[in-house]
Amino acid sequence: MSSIVAIVGRPNVGKSTLFNRLTESREAIVDEVSGVTRDRHYGKVNWNGQIFSIIDTGGYVNNSDDIFESEINRQVEIAIEEAAIIIFMVDVITGLTDLDMSVANMLRRSGKDVLAVVNKVDNNKLLLDAAEFYKLGLGDYFTISSTNGSGTGDLLDKIVNSLPQKKEEDEQSLPRIAVVGRPNVGKSSLLNTLTGENRNIVTPVAGTTRDSVFIRYKKFEQDFLLVDTAGLRKRSKVNENIEFYSTLRAVRAIENSDVCLLMIDANKGIESQDLNIMSIILSNNKGLVLLVNKWDIAKKDSNSARNIELTIKNKTSPFTDYPVLFISAIEKQRIHKVINEAMRVYDNRTRKISTSALNSYFHPIIENNPPPATKGKFIRIKYISQLPTFYPSFAFFCNHPQYIKEPYKRFLENRLREKFDFTGTPLRIFFRKK
Repeated sequence: MSSIVAIVGRPNVGKSTLFNRLTESREAIVDEVSGVTRDRHYGKVNWNGQIFSIIDTGGYVNNSDDIFESEINRQVEIAIEEAAIIIFMVDVITGLTDLDMSVANMLRRSGKDVLAVVNKVDNNKLLLDAAEFYKLGLGDYFTISSTNGSGTGDLLDKIVNSLPQKKEEDEQSLPRIAVVGRPNVGKSSLLNTLTGENRNIVTPVAGTTRDSVFIRYKKFEQDFLLVDTAGLRKRSKVNENIEFYSTLRAVRAIENSDVCLLMIDANKGIESQDLNIMSIILSNNKGLVLLVNKWDIAKKDSNSARNIELTIKNKTSPFTDYPVLFISAIEKQRIHKVINEAMRVYDNRTRKISTSALNSYFHPIIENNPPPATKGKFIRIKYISQLPTFYPSFAFFCNHPQYIKEPYKRFLENRLREKFDFTGTPLRIFFRKK
């Protein structure tokens, strides 16, 4: 079941302010389209230990009201289809508008869980004014101020109580591999190549979620689930919506996977939307294999592959420890290597290092290269342990964890990668008080 929450509504009702408050961040996916500049916001919310994804669909500012209405409706349709819960934001200062009513009508017909949220309610008079939003026909509403945060706690309580609970125990323990990327990079071709032969050994698995289709891959001594994101309906809409739709689908597929095969087009190289998807993969702590597809028709010489790989990794720095494969999904070039690398990354992501091995390796390194002293405080790291998470994370216990800076954290991560094979998987390092 999807754990995506989408914020929809007219422009200037406070969606981005709410997004930034809930995610405690100003990070955003940025997608620039000719004629329309807008931010694509994707983030994680952690409320009382429960984590979910949230997307701010934003709003357009066009000269024509008709164009505006049709475009906002397309965004709402996409959000309705992909999200588990819709936050429908309205503005108590502006009051109820015709566009609010038309979106509300669409939301009622969707059958999705919709939370009406009246924003900018900063005093008791405005609390009374909010009553007109009962006309939306969405039942009780939440009154909040996304600027000062009032009312957001009750909203978050409702969201986490309404989200589907993941039942990890009931789901198959097989590795999950997702194929993700921008439209037209060859995701469908790769999935068809992987599943099109000997259909009798590829069986659909009963969907453990409403949102993703899992395809069992069991051949060549491999057994895993493919998270099927191919066959995206190509909407005959503007490119703006296609890119937004693919981002939503990527978020959903990534959340349901262990390892992501991120496909890019060899003729275009790595573009901003590819980097956006990669950032989602890494923020979700998933394994990564980067596939440069259409290599059979790319212009190249003897050094092309190496030069392209260097260019890609320069753009994704500081995270550069992941496999890059040059493939042709249609011509079936290096397809077996794709599977082998995906399973290798899966093994790396589930790798466990004993506490004794970590400490015997790191103690001499830390002794020769201690953390720089800060404010006259000498930092002593005394003990290292791997944490019991689903992805590689490590705790370094020390006397002053608050004074350890990012460069030293990267130094420790690099030493970890030098000794132990964590290629393709992000590492998380935490400093804790001994």
